[in-house]
Amino acid sequence: MANNHEDVIALQGEGEETTETALDQKERSLPVLAADSGEEWETDLESDKSDQRSRLVSPRDLYLQACKLSKVVPISFFLRHLGTSTLDLSHHGLGPMGSKALAITLVSDFDITDLELEDNFLLAEGTQYLMEMLKENINIQSMNLSNNHLQLDGAYSVSRMLQDNVSIKCLNLSGNGFKDDAAKMLADALANNYRIKDLTLSHNQFCEAGGEHLGQMLANNEGLEILNLSWNYLRMSGAVALCNGLKVNVTLKQLDLSWNGLGRVGAQALGEALRQNNTLVLLDLSNNRIDNEATGLLCYGLATNDSLRVLRLTHNPLTHIGALMLLNAVKNNTKSALEEINIASVLVNEAFVKLLEVTCQDRASLEVQYKGVMGALTRAKNPSIALKIFQTFLEERKEGIMDFFQRLATDGTTQVSNSVFRKFAQQGNIFLDQQQLEWLIQRFDKECTGKIECR
Repeated sequence: MANNHEDVIALQGEGEETTETALDQKERSLPVLAADSGEEWETDLESDKSDQRSRLVSPRDLYLQACKLSKVVPISFFLRHLGTSTLDLSHHGLGPMGSKALAITLVSDFDITDLELEDNFLLAEGTQYLMEMLKENINIQSMNLSNNHLQLDGAYSVSRMLQDNVSIKCLNLSGNGFKDDAAKMLADALANNYRIKDLTLSHNQFCEAGGEHLGQMLANNEGLEILNLSWNYLRMSGAVALCNGLKVNVTLKQLDLSWNGLGRVGAQALGEALRQNNTLVLLDLSNNRIDNEATGLLCYGLATNDSLRVLRLTHNPLTHIGALMLLNAVKNNTKSALEEINIASVLVNEAFVKLLEVTCQDRASLEVQYKGVMGALTRAKNPSIALKIFQTFLEERKEGIMDFFQRLATDGTTQVSNSVFRKFAQQGNIFLDQQQLEWLIQRFDKECTGKIECR
């Protein structure tokens, strides 16, 4: 693809018939100031050099002229939101030429710091216009280019920008059909980039080679703090390579690897990485085929890790056995920083409930979300009194049981997850011990669905 830098920055070479404006039919001298230097940048709309420094086109007029030049219909939403710090043009059908008109306007924009362009069919061409624009605009700090069919050519344009990037801190490239060759381009560009703090590469097609490239990037990068790689195919050697990079990474704080099918190989590699890494605070491993054996391998790292605070393992095939392994690993690690373990799809047993109660005596901040308890709590100390305690709680608040649960259902539904009710009670709002609380939840959720129906 030809270099479009002049098309975006200078609007040059498109023909004199497109240079007439409503502001001045006789002149085409409307210089645009560069965002970072105060210098003037020529556009297609310039011809009278002597008048360059005396006139400045407004963003509105520049955009309308750029649309005319690019032969696209102006987006009224953009015109109505000029001067705002966040511009959300998601799902507006910009296409490559609409992206060009937008890029021309944003060259000299001083207001926008967050640019949302999800689902606009930008393709590689439209992306290149935007990347050229970023060479001049140093105000934009966050950009969402998800679901725009960028493919390999788009990844090339983005990687070129990343090599010289001075402003972008948050970049969303989700759902763009990137494969392993695109992963290499992006990883090479990010290896020495310390500006990007938050990167989303979810819903792409990275496989084993892609994991190797990204792992090498993690080993070298010293700026990235949040990385979302969910919904890819990072398995086997790709997962191992990625975790090898995580071992030595010193900046990453949040890593989302959900929906990758890591399995036992990936869990083992993560367990080893967690023994060495001391900066990661959130790890999402939901939907990764992690069974009880894989959980045990993961616990190898949890037994010594002192930085991880949030671990998400929902929708994995582990059972109450794996849940006990997790809890024991945390209980026995006096340096563990874990505050949240999410196994909301797992039915635990009475032994788990008792161990959790003991563990929480020393770790009051620990919250474990699980689906429910199997069987009856036979050895509970007067569990049936839990219902009386709950009724007294409602009477003191002069609140009906239906009103109470509907208030907890903040999403507007008629259902409250067991985890939400459990958390509310554990925060000291209802004076129940752990076994009484689980007995009460069993009464409300007799089918063990993980939710309490409040209608």
